[in-house]
Amino acid sequence: MEGQVVGGMLRLFHSRLPRLRAGSLQDNPRDPVKEPEKPQEHCLPAFAGGQHFFEYLLVVSLKKKSSGPDYEPTITYQFPKRENLLRGQQEEEERLLGAIPLFCFPDGNEWASLTEYPRETFSFVLTNVDGSRKIGYCRRLLILDEVEKRDQISVAVIYPFMQGLREAAFPAPGKTVTLKSFIPDSGTEFISLTRPLDSHLEHVDFSSLLKCLSVEQILQIFASAVLERRIIFLAEGLSTLSQCIHAAAALLYPFSWAHTYIPVVPERLLDTVCCPTPFMVGVQMRFQQQVMESPMEEVLLVNLCEGTFLMSVGDEKEILPPKLQDDILDSLGQTTNKPWTSEQLNEHVSGPFVQFFVKTVGHYASYIKREANGQGHFQERAFYKALNSKANRRFVKKFVKTQLFSLFIQEAEKSWTPPAGYFQRKILEYEEQKKHKKSREKTVK
Repeated sequence: MEGQVVGGMLRLFHSRLPRLRAGSLQDNPRDPVKEPEKPQEHCLPAFAGGQHFFEYLLVVSLKKKSSGPDYEPTITYQFPKRENLLRGQQEEEERLLGAIPLFCFPDGNEWASLTEYPRETFSFVLTNVDGSRKIGYCRRLLILDEVEKRDQISVAVIYPFMQGLREAAFPAPGKTVTLKSFIPDSGTEFISLTRPLDSHLEHVDFSSLLKCLSVEQILQIFASAVLERRIIFLAEGLSTLSQCIHAAAALLYPFSWAHTYIPVVPERLLDTVCCPTPFMVGVQMRFQQQVMESPMEEVLLVNLCEGTFLMSVGDEKEILPPKLQDDILDSLGQTTNKPWTSEQLNEHVSGPFVQFFVKTVGHYASYIKREANGQGHFQERAFYKALNSKANRRFVKKFVKTQLFSLFIQEAEKSWTPPAGYFQRKILEYEEQKKHKKSREKTVK
């Protein structure tokens, strides 16, 4: 098995797990530890998604084909193994497990025996026909023996822990779940996982995006994404690709990118860049020439290695209202000599973009008129005409036609009150600031 590359321990977690904060407590008989609560039974089918920490843990290895010198990615370990599935469930599982090896090794057929390979962590997204998404987190490493021998931990020890983790109740924002684990030579440990209170920046890290691009370039990418254009990121490393594309999509909060979204495009799916509909994809630099020669229209092609735009529409700097663009640039330009944590950096980068949406569409709830049965109807014309700034009005008039806004407002029409989340909190803070400003102006007069 020398030189074998393993897509080590692929964890098909739901998108909210990666930012859980972990801590452990040693088992002490004098200090009783409260056992985690037993998850409620939801009576879901055996293959239904549910609120699990993850759906699968897989090891994907490069195996030499029986004929010829070529290698192919193959699942060599799977947890859990599902049995007694209905026909439709079995077909769904086969499609899922058939796609995962391709995304663990998106490099094409350039696989050969290696003596060195840097460990690399990246993520990918699988989209179902109904639009729902599953996120895969992949750890690639080079080993000389089975994973359990390298870690000196047998599968028999790993299995109970993974079973307990999978069956544990998925914590609500701000809540903690405690898991029991036995590790040889270490004894029993209780591992606590706490989910952040604000979940909109979970699994996001803006540091790679800031290292690769200037804030002006990031703003142009944001502008292109807001109008749902086609965006391609190029980079050498899989980690850089997936981190940067996740960060770019996170700038759209509280809206969600609902179109084609592939952080790392496998070679056999490169034709995606010819798609006439909106997409946001990442492509390895080795395929740059193939991408450049593909027939594409109105695309923003971002070279993350060089920090340049290889292709653009040309109007990216004119999409957003000038005053609000300046506000974002000023906020992002404010730095401090103190070292920032990942959470502080994320808040620093995300905050100005959230404020952009607060100022342009934060008044949306006031323009949803409701019938007696509670069904809401959005008053689009009155909504954008309520803006005093002509530049803001011109932008919002375009933005309300996007799927980003349409899906958001459809959910708002169903609810009697705006959802109590980070965005709503910022809206209330902004409205309070405006009231204080008017009050001060009256006092001065």
